Amino acid sequence: MADKFRVLFVCAKNDVRSVLAEALLRHTDSSNFEAFSAGLEPSEVDIRTLESLEHIGIETYGLRSKSINEFEGQEFHYVITLCDKSSEEASRMPTSGEVIVWSFEDPTTSEKHEPFRHALQEIHDRIKMFVTVKTRQ
Repeated sequence: MADKFRVLFVCAKNDVRSVLAEALLRHTDSSNFEAFSAGLEPSEVDIRTLESLEHIGIETYGLRSKSINEFEGQEFHYVITLCDKSSEEASRMPTSGEVIVWSFEDPTTSEKHEPFRHALQEIHDRIKMFVTVKTRQ
């Protein structure tokens, strides 16, 4: 593949799910994909997000919460929304070849046991499937 697929993960605050997805895609297949993340109303990255990634050996250096506005005018092969609010705001997304809607429970409000570990695993499973499908086309 000559060029890498550019992927932007979008969530409401860019504090957990989209940051996890950005780091997981970079870790899973950085040779075929460039991963970015942004939020509609960005806030600080939740420390538990970084701890979850570090716990499984994924680099967190440089991960930060970013506004969707930082990516204005850029083109992406895929824009992937990770929560209901971001999927409802798809018209605010940067130009893309395809908008994909995924929805994951917010671990900051989840009542599940070890919600950040659970979110990390769910997102990682979906990322691995995405990579498999998109690199075989």
